Amino acid sequence: MADNSTMTQRQQANPGDDDIDFGYLFGLLLDNKWLIIGTALLALVLGALYGIYATPIYKGDTLLQLEKKSSGVPGLSELNNIFAEEASAAAEIEILRSRMVLGEVIEQLKMNIRVYPDRPAYIGRFMAPDPAPAFAPKPLFAGYRDSETFVTVSGFMVPERLEGRAFTLREENGNPALYLGNDLVATGPLGQTLKSEDGSIQLDLNEWQFGNEPLKLIKLTDVAAVNSLRGSLAIREVGKTGMLSLTMTGPSKARIKATLDAISEAYLLQNVERRSAEAENSLEFLGEQLPKIKDKLTAFEEKLNAFRLQSESVDLSMETQSVLQQSVDIEAKINELKAKEGELATRFTKEHPAYQSLLRQKASLIEQKRSLDKQIKSLPETQQEILRLMRDVEVTQQIYIGLLNKTQELRILKAGTVGSVRIIDKALVQPSPIKPKKALIAAIAMVLGGLGAAGVVLLRALLNKGIESPDKLEEQGVAVYATVPLSEKQVKANRLTNVKQRRVRDTKSAGSAIALLAQDDPTDLAIEALRSLRTSLHFAMMDADNKILMITGPSPAVGKSFVSANLGAVLAQTGQRVLVIDADMRKGHLHRYFQSDNKLGLSAYLSGQSGKEDIIQSSGIDKLDFIARGKAPPNPSELLMHERFKTLMDSLSDDYDLILVDTPPILAVTDAAIVGQLAGSSLLVTRFGVNSVKEVDAALTRFAQNKVEIKGAILNCMERRATNEYGYYAYEYGKSKD
Repeated sequence: MADNSTMTQRQQANPGDDDIDFGYLFGLLLDNKWLIIGTALLALVLGALYGIYATPIYKGDTLLQLEKKSSGVPGLSELNNIFAEEASAAAEIEILRSRMVLGEVIEQLKMNIRVYPDRPAYIGRFMAPDPAPAFAPKPLFAGYRDSETFVTVSGFMVPERLEGRAFTLREENGNPALYLGNDLVATGPLGQTLKSEDGSIQLDLNEWQFGNEPLKLIKLTDVAAVNSLRGSLAIREVGKTGMLSLTMTGPSKARIKATLDAISEAYLLQNVERRSAEAENSLEFLGEQLPKIKDKLTAFEEKLNAFRLQSESVDLSMETQSVLQQSVDIEAKINELKAKEGELATRFTKEHPAYQSLLRQKASLIEQKRSLDKQIKSLPETQQEILRLMRDVEVTQQIYIGLLNKTQELRILKAGTVGSVRIIDKALVQPSPIKPKKALIAAIAMVLGGLGAAGVVLLRALLNKGIESPDKLEEQGVAVYATVPLSEKQVKANRLTNVKQRRVRDTKSAGSAIALLAQDDPTDLAIEALRSLRTSLHFAMMDADNKILMITGPSPAVGKSFVSANLGAVLAQTGQRVLVIDADMRKGHLHRYFQSDNKLGLSAYLSGQSGKEDIIQSSGIDKLDFIARGKAPPNPSELLMHERFKTLMDSLSDDYDLILVDTPPILAVTDAAIVGQLAGSSLLVTRFGVNSVKEVDAALTRFAQNKVEIKGAILNCMERRATNEYGYYAYEYGKSKD
């Protein structure tokens, strides 16, 4: 069938194109340039305000040096080598970040006690009293001060289950009172410890000058306090120099300096204590060995004296004395190495290079001792025995004296230990805040604001399916007879008319009239477009079955009545006799364009209440008449299907050169399909940016189903945009050069 073929051709007219039209996108941004610029400026202002009112953040730093070897004590090179270890920067950084060091700093400075005023979270800063004078002392930790309040806390103890909970500190009867929620925990005179009944909660206050607002008091958990301090602390090694740089950020310069200095001192102190502990461990070992060696020495001396008395042997030959001296020296060295081995075993494993070197030396001495033992066995038995006893005495005596000397040396070393860390630079805080960077924030805010607005524009365009070009209609196989530009004058006139809305329906009101643009401004571009349509209609109507032209649309508020009224006026200016009929008996308002009433109209004729001559009214324009819709009937579709409507159309065709019929939207009601059965030609009015391609396609399908052929379309209210070359050129051409 012809209608189905037309529908198929229309559906296949545009297979789709996924190419990105960058020119269209640029034009879209250009059309919305003021929105984008305005949003960017607003974001700039907001960014600037944030930079002004945001809390400034400062940065401080300190510098530590890791010594490669412990300082030791001059002259005690042997013992110094025991503690000579390479300092690992990575290990020292972890020590600095450990709970051992940071926990000590937190306890020392009472950083785990938070005191702040009880104010709303965001607007509280604007409700605060004046700050304390610049010369007045202000607590850095565990306290608060402004022009009214001055409170410092020297101690706050709570059970572990209440750590992190907010207590309230207020004044009652001149005394401090501590609350948890609405429950009174403790109260008492100033200067005394505030204790709960069970003693699990204790609060010690130093200064107390209370203002009008209560304070919040929190004892942080150890984890929260350490993590908070770690979060603001950064530690790094400067290159491979063994220098550690500690940096810290925060809103208070004094707090930063105090915290960094405390961390440096705590780290230095633990380093010295660690070095001193090594000497202490060695002293403990030697202290355990000295009594044992002394007892062995006494026992050996007694055995030697007893043997001499028994054998009456006193002197040794020169050869025997030489062997004795060598044996004593070797035995002394072996015992010395054993002592060192005991010390090293407390600090290293057997795989350590120092431990392996000691074992090799010990094995060599043992081999030398075996060789001497063979020589001793060749001596007489009496000489062997006395040699053995004298060797035991002298070796043990040397060991004892050596241990006594080392004990004294270790005591001196412990007293002179200075650690392997040196504070190079004390904490210093930069005078200017590192953030917020006001200029950067303002610039970023402006850029993000502009990009955000551009994104909204593009997203809105992506979601908007409204027709913005005649090409979209032609791609659907619909001929575009005219593109009517948006008339700014008509928009203003309609806006004034809408302000003066009628209170009583179907009653004439002077304020309800709508200006007819063809009369008020015949040079308007919208009227020029209708003149172009008039020319196109002259040829289109030649093949029509009759003189009736239906003006319809897919949806309400597309400008059908505007087109019908003004097109009728333009056609009448050529000398043709034109009749405009308002066939929208539900909400038609064509009579308002001709400043007429709506008492009699089409509904009155179709219902048999009036004759043809009674409903035809003069528009005030030569050769142009119109028929109003009349009072709204309950059954407009049935009235249009009545034989009287066809009779009226046939009769009027003899009296006029052209009849324009303004109908309701086809997708809303079926009236247009009924009128289209009698019309020789039909035009579909679509509105720029309002009607979608799918709506137009649905409207054309509806007409095709009712055997109504739509000659073409009118794209109404075409706006001047950079995305639309047609609208641009039309406006440029319409501008006067005078």
